[in-house]
Order: sequence, then structure tokens, then C-alpha cells
Amino acid sequence: MMPYPHLLAPLDLGHVTLKNRVLMGSMHTGLEETGDWNRVAEFYATRARGGVGLMVTGGMAPNREGGVFPGAAGLFTPQDVQNHRIVTDRVHAAGGLIAMQILHAGRYAYSKDCVSASSVKSPISPFPPRALDEAGIETQIADIVTAATRAREAGYDGVEVMGSEGYFLNQFLVTHTNHRADRWGGSFENRMRLPVEVVRRVRAAVGPDFILIYRISLIDLIPNGSTWDEVVLLARAIESAGASILNTGIGWHEARVPTIATSVPRAAFAHLTARLRPEVSIPVITSNRINTPEVAETLLASGAADMVSMARPFLADPNFVAKAAAGRADQIAPCIACNQACLDHTFSGKLTSCLVNPRACHETVLSYDPALVFKRVAVVGAGPAGMMAALVAAQRGHRVVLFDRADQLGGQLNLARLVPGKEEFNGLVDWFAASVAEAGIETRLGKDVGVEDLGGFDEVVVATGVRPRDPGIAGQERGLSYREVLRGAPVGRRVAVIGAGGIGFDVAEFLVAGEHSVTTHPEQWRREWGVGDPAVTAGGLAEPAPDAPAREVWLLQRKAEKPGRGLGKTTGWIHRAALQMKGVKMWGGVSYLGIEAGGLRISRDGVEEILAVDQVVLCAGQVPERGLADQLAEAGMTAHVIGGADVAAELDAKRAIDQGARLAAKL
Repeated sequence: MMPYPHLLAPLDLGHVTLKNRVLMGSMHTGLEETGDWNRVAEFYATRARGGVGLMVTGGMAPNREGGVFPGAAGLFTPQDVQNHRIVTDRVHAAGGLIAMQILHAGRYAYSKDCVSASSVKSPISPFPPRALDEAGIETQIADIVTAATRAREAGYDGVEVMGSEGYFLNQFLVTHTNHRADRWGGSFENRMRLPVEVVRRVRAAVGPDFILIYRISLIDLIPNGSTWDEVVLLARAIESAGASILNTGIGWHEARVPTIATSVPRAAFAHLTARLRPEVSIPVITSNRINTPEVAETLLASGAADMVSMARPFLADPNFVAKAAAGRADQIAPCIACNQACLDHTFSGKLTSCLVNPRACHETVLSYDPALVFKRVAVVGAGPAGMMAALVAAQRGHRVVLFDRADQLGGQLNLARLVPGKEEFNGLVDWFAASVAEAGIETRLGKDVGVEDLGGFDEVVVATGVRPRDPGIAGQERGLSYREVLRGAPVGRRVAVIGAGGIGFDVAEFLVAGEHSVTTHPEQWRREWGVGDPAVTAGGLAEPAPDAPAREVWLLQRKAEKPGRGLGKTTGWIHRAALQMKGVKMWGGVSYLGIEAGGLRISRDGVEEILAVDQVVLCAGQVPERGLADQLAEAGMTAHVIGGADVAAELDAKRAIDQGARLAAKL
């Protein structure tokens, strides 16, 4: 019997049949902006070889003012068309299909030349947009149509017109940003005129035998967004205008509700796709936080959608579909929705990659080719750095032995997976374990490793991780380390957490959640974050209703700045908001005078006080665990030191995994 029969079933679009129900959703990688078209082509071709049914590129600007930033890629010249032809030819040679997303950023464009329905500035851009007049609107429509015809000329199998996430077309749809009184504003029939006209003219220009996807916003998650009746009315009009498929978007970029981060439940918004699907007769795609074939199969089998969109999972593993079809789902490298190497990079102007898969977007520059000479390699430390080094070394033909003093693989990941909202780390540890076993790597666990254990190896990799930093606080023996707390040490109802880095925030979330994680309960998660029903409230916002915190928590740091500034660029606000909802008091500029029987004595703003807490948890950073590396050096043995043992910068799995992979690629 075929595994995942619904996921792997073909989908007939009339002029073309997709080989399965999997869409690789659009992601801005930054590759097109490098100008290295071989690199762009190999990124997409690698995923085509992995079996995905249809791919959508990152957003291509239809004109300069519509680019998400100055210099954003698009099809502006004949040379651009030829460059994109390199991509489509490579994808087709690999047996794949690819559509180009046309993305007009509107007021989200990071440019003084940005335009929109009205001059309403975005909270995520410093530039107020220019309100378009009638001629200006016509120019934008014409440019989008031209982009579609150039996409066809460049060999794309279709286009996706971006109409969600608060971009240009979405800005015309809602009164939040459309204050017009002409035929492009006012009633919803007028406000939806622009996206419908765009789809109608694109279809007329590209002909019937070309995939035309429209990305529709199901729930805006902003004040004065679309109502559900308006969403349905637009969907039907877009179908009538000539769309082949409706893809679904969730939330505007400025929304203060997380939509794709780790703490968002899997398929948290698929119920809305299920509600829309009976309203139209063209295929409907569901999206957001779908990252396993099991989740995708369940959604399709239930009738929630005709296809599933997964974007970042194809950064983590380009062979997602092929592995699922072969019954090897346990070997699919999981997207943990961390955002660290993808969206955080994108919004920092860096090239996108993936924490789990450092080769993502680096396919032509990071190679795991077979080694010229096979060696015996010892890797000491089975955390993320060590496991990745072991896997890549074994893949290249080396004989690897993986050591760890713990009795299980995972290292610091085994602490991260205990934090509410980080349940995806369970899948990451499981994947590492399955991959280590599949690669035939010998493991020697539950034993301290000394110099005498490493004789006879050609290469030694030290990935022994970190240990907590000594905070030097009087009475600190009365406190608990973050490791003890996460592993179940009892704490009272009032707790002070010393250190407001990533670990401090994780521990605070662990403490206020108690035994319960809303990430595994979608309805409770939506209630906590104020995700309502767009049939009840325009935009789908409701009053947040978080559960009472399990404990009263103070999150403290020495730096006289807002706690959490060093958290992820696209996820830091989520962590801060989650703790604020639970009443956590986050204080900077704190001096620690001592832990006493009555609590924690501190000084803040020159005022000394005692926080009457039951327990103090020490999260004051880490230092490299380099004991073995130093012993090897003293014995005259050369070793490669990676991960936390090299640099103890928080629990940075992204850097650790990347470092392990790049070292092993050179052994």
C-alpha cells in the first residue's frame, strides 16, 4: 500500500497534472539577488529532484517601487528573462514544475518610493506610501501583467499572485489601509476590484494553459481586516477571473499574533481552509506549520484542502517527498520553525539557510562529496555540533565513532525539548538518532572520554558543549541551575530567574506554563493569543485570554536595557509577549547582592530591596567545556574543537550544526 495516499495522489489542473499534492511555498532566499544563477537553479532543481509536486519562487517584484527592498529581484529586462530561464530549464530537467511569485510589497516596500491604496504608513517601515491615483493604479496592474508574461517567456509553469500577508493587493482590500472614496475604495466590491482585475488581466495575457495561483488572506489578524463573508466573496470572484488554484495566507506581517514560529501549533489555521474549500470549485491549498507527511496526510484525508503548502520544510530537507514516498519519514530532517537561519537571515539582509540543513541555499558551495581517503574519526559529544559532524563525516565515507558521557544522544537539545513551545525539538532529536543509526555510526554512550580512549583515530572532533558560567553571587549555592530546573527540580510559587538571555526566557516560559503547553492544544493556543473568527470580528482578532500562570516569575538581567534584545529578530517579540501575558516582570539594570533565606537581595536604580521568592534560578550564561580539548593538547594530539566547546554563545544550535557540517565536509 502506498504510504500517504492522499498526499501522493496526482492533481489534475486541466492542462497539466501535478504528480502529488505538495506545494513548496514561496520563500525569499536572497539567492536571486546574488546574481549567481547557477546557484539559484541548483537550489530549486535539488528540490525538484526530491519529488515536490510544484514549487513557487520567492517574490519577484513587478516594478522597482513594488520591491520589498531596493534592488529586489524581478523580471525587468530581457537579460532577467534569460537568467530565469537557467532556473526553469534546470528544474524541468530534474522533472519538476515551478511557478514564479509576483510580489508587490505596497507600503511594506522598504523604500521612499513605496505606493499603496492610501498614505497609511506601515508600522514595520519608516516610509509613508504615496497614495496612487487612477493612472498610478493602472500602471501597477500593467506591470504585474507584464511580470506574468515575462515569467511565461522565462519558462515558468505558472505564477502566483501575492494577495495576502498585508502586501499591496491585500492593502486595497481592507479599510485598515484603504481610505479611498473612488471606485477602488469604499464598498468591498470596490476594494476587491484591484485583485480581481489583476487576476482577470493576467489570465487574459498568459492564456488558459498556464497555472495561475492567487494567494488569498484567510484571516488578517489586524484591526479592520476582512470579514469571512468578504473572504468568500473575493475567493469566488478570483475563481471567476481565471485563477487555477487558491493558496492561503495567514496574518499580516505587522500582526501581533505569531503564525509560523515554533510555538504555533501544527496546522493551527487549517480549519479556515476547510471552511473556504466548499465555497469554490478550484483547488484550495492549506498552509502554515505543516511540517510532517503525517500532518499533511491527515489534513488532506479530512477534506480540509486539496493541497498542502510547506515552505521551510524544504529548506530542512529537499528530499521530503521522496523520503515520504519511500516509507522513510523518520529520516526526513524536520523543520523546527525556529526562524533562526531563514526568516531571521532574510530580515537581516543575509542569505537564507536552515539550522537543520546548512546546505540549504549553499548547494553549490557546501559539498558532502565522498572523501579521497577514508579515515577513522572520533567525535566526542553527541549534541547538535557533534551529531552533525558525525553524520556528514559518515556520509562522506569515514568510519565514525560518536562518544558522549550521557546515556542518550542530543546534548543540550534534550534540555530545549523540555521547554513549552519547543516540542518540535523532540522531532529533531529523533531525526538525529534515526540518522545516526541509518548511517552505521558506532555510538559509545554513558562514559567519560579521556585521552587514552582516542588513540588510533585519524581525526578527533571535540564537541563537548558548555557548562553554566559561575555568576559569582553571594549565597548562590542556595539557587538552582537552569539544568536542574528543566530536569524537574522542585521550585516554589515565586521564582527569580537570573539572566535574561535565550535560556532565561526559556526557563521563565517553563516556569509559568507549569505542566501544560498550549502549543499542543490549538484551540487553547488561539484563545491565549486572541485568534478569533473573521465571521465574528473583521480581521479575526479576539481578546487574548491566557490561562493563569503556574508561578509568579521575575526575569532579571544586569544590563540596563530591555530584556530580550538579543533574541531572534523575528521571534524575540513572541517570547516577550508570551511572558507579558503571564505577568512575568522583566527587569534590566539589576545588581545581585546575594541569595538569602528570605529571597534574592538586589539593587535597582540605586534602591536596595529583597525579592521574597521561594527559589532563584541561575541562567547567567555558559562557558566552553574544554577539559578534554586541553588534555589532548597537553598530550600532543591534534583535535578539532566545535560547537559550544569552541564558543559558548547561548545555546546556539544554528552555529553548532553549521560548524559541524563544514568541518566534516573538509575531513
